[in-house]
Amino acid sequence: MAVTKETKEKIVKDFQLHATDTGSPQVQIALLTERIKELTKHFEVHKKDNHSRRGLLKLVARRRKLLEYLKRRDIEQYHKIVDQLGLRK
Repeated sequence: MAVTKETKEKIVKDFQLHATDTGSPQVQIALLTERIKELTKHFEVHKKDNHSRRGLLKLVARRRKLLEYLKRRDIEQYHKIVDQLGLRK
């Protein structure tokens, strides 16, 4: 199940830094998190879908890299997004 257009628009609206922001690390992390949640639900039903599992691992790695970048660049924004999305600690 893919993330719908309406869901993406809502996430972008919630995490954007200004009116035309669609590519900031915060928005990208939030969108990746939603895709990861959807794929995790998919694996509850399709346990042996290893091809999609590889894609999930790539998404998790991309999100981790973006989080590390944000942590280096703006620690306050990093803590804010981690709390909002319920990631880590």
